[in-house]
Amino acid sequence: MTSNLLKGPNLILRAVEPADVDLLLKWENDTSVWKVSNTITPYSRFEIEEYVMDARRDIFTARQLRLMIDLTVDSGSVVTIGTIDLFDFDPVHLRAGVGIMIADEFRKQGHAAEAIQILIRYSKEGLLLHQLFCHISADNPGSVSLFERIGFVRCGVKKEWLNTGVGWLDEYIYQLIL
Repeated sequence: MTSNLLKGPNLILRAVEPADVDLLLKWENDTSVWKVSNTITPYSRFEIEEYVMDARRDIFTARQLRLMIDLTVDSGSVVTIGTIDLFDFDPVHLRAGVGIMIADEFRKQGHAAEAIQILIRYSKEGLLLHQLFCHISADNPGSVSLFERIGFVRCGVKKEWLNTGVGWLDEYIYQLIL
């Protein structure tokens, strides 16, 4: 077993801290990512502060876990570049959904893949989960490619599942058996 299940070559996954409120407020209210997060209304600072204070509950109580993604840069300093979530945690069937958000300026640099691989290790060795799943809209080839490269397998399609306002999109279901 790895000494620190939440550490990779370049990234560390860590718990949400009160100091993350401004960053989370910025990211959660970025309307360009609302489509993938199923968000339709903005969050207030108060809501984000409440969420951060509640984030200390463990995954068995909250049925979800958000981790911040920290990147160590050349100078040795740390920059928070995104979030990764386990959601719909099922302690009986030992599975959880995966969601990830990387800030624009850090995308397409391999950070999402590394963060997901760290989360997979933590899910398997730390939480003893049996499987992870994710849902990806059909118009998101970058996420499809990312999750397939890591080993997730498409196991279903929800037809015309997402209303875009100008038409309907399918949503793919992916699974990874740990």
